[in-house]
Amino acid sequence: MTAGTRLRIAGLCGIVAPFFLLLLLLFTILISPWFSWTDNALSDLGVQGNSAIIFNLSLIFGGILIVVFAGGFFKTLKSHLSRIGASIIFLDGISLIAIGVFPETFGVLHTFVSVIFFTLLPLYLWIFGVALIRETPETRFGVLIILLGIGSASIWMLGWDGVAIPETFASLAGSVWLVTMGLRMFRQKHHGLYPKKMNQFR
Repeated sequence: MTAGTRLRIAGLCGIVAPFFLLLLLLFTILISPWFSWTDNALSDLGVQGNSAIIFNLSLIFGGILIVVFAGGFFKTLKSHLSRIGASIIFLDGISLIAIGVFPETFGVLHTFVSVIFFTLLPLYLWIFGVALIRETPETRFGVLIILLGIGSASIWMLGWDGVAIPETFASLAGSVWLVTMGLRMFRQKHHGLYPKKMNQFR
């Protein structure tokens, strides 16, 4: 397998992961009539009814896709700042896997890995937003990514009886970065944070 093929596979993982997770989330909600967006957490789907196995497995496989994406993305980066950001995405993928492996029945352990996931998510958005502004001509995109990071963090400060809505919003904010970068990797085109000599991946 060539380096270019590996890069495309990693990019494809970044594209597929958010859609895969969203589709299975909607499916598990569809078969869980008890679920309430305002009263429940998404993780409740991992312990109640027929949705539990599907929901937890979707997190595990979705996390694996993100880990593969982060590994491939890291190899395309030059600056220390952006490489730190890719490493955080990798750790976020690991924490998503852990959420699926340790559902709410594991108590404090589940809470711990969930907090890690939703803490790392805005962190890598801020890092890449700054990297885009400092290292590329894509200033507007960098500002957008920073704003998404701010939104994904500040939404938790509102009063919620259940946390499904802020969990979903934060995840969608992170998905913007994953899909955008995944598409660029899959196409193997130089945009922003990519190395100037993309032919090294072909």
